[in-house]
Amino acid sequence: MGQIATVAVILSVLMLAGCFHHTVTMEPIEVKPIHITVDVLVKVDKELDDFFDYQDAGDSDGAGKGEQP
Repeated sequence: MGQIATVAVILSVLMLAGCFHHTVTMEPIEVKPIHITVDVLVKVDKELDDFFDYQDAGDSDGAGKGEQP
């Protein structure tokens, strides 16, 4: 008798599960542009500093550093 009751409960749960209706809506995906700014002036700035350090090393009085004589 216990097996029949178990089977009846399982069948009734399965039949009730078929009565539910699920809807899935697909909304459009919005794609926005991404703006990326990459700062590459660091390498150029370092190379300029190295160049002007070399140039300033040749000046013995320091007049090449923008000072007024």
